[in-house]
Amino acid sequence: MTSSPSPQAAQEELADEFAMFDNWMDRYQYIIDMGRQLPEFPEEWKVDELKIKGCQSNVWMHHHFDGERLHFSAISDAAIVSGLIAVLMRIYDGRQPTEITATAPRFLEDLGLDKHLSPTRSNGLHAMLGRIYDIAEEEAAA
Repeated sequence: MTSSPSPQAAQEELADEFAMFDNWMDRYQYIIDMGRQLPEFPEEWKVDELKIKGCQSNVWMHHHFDGERLHFSAISDAAIVSGLIAVLMRIYDGRQPTEITATAPRFLEDLGLDKHLSPTRSNGLHAMLGRIYDIAEEEAAA
């Protein structure tokens, strides 16, 4: 059993954190700062099979399933995208596959990301979300 909050609670915590900032420049900086705290991503994982298609910048995502929970690691060569990865990790990392597939990405609207990201960044975020959901669906069906 994980001690982290539920995916829904993680989304609510993020919304509360973002509400502390008066403007989007501060929110972008917060996202970038979150990305700087991502764990190291091994160079040997930076391969085409782990690269996310549909992202403007380079993004690699690795996962493993321990039989109960999915664990994700990801990195980007762009600071803002690394921050978006950190947001995704807070919500989806260390979850059961069925928990992931049952968690709608409310944070997109709650944080205002759906309105404040450029179209290319938004496409990349949706590509990363799609990969997470695809992996969770595959593991849930296995």
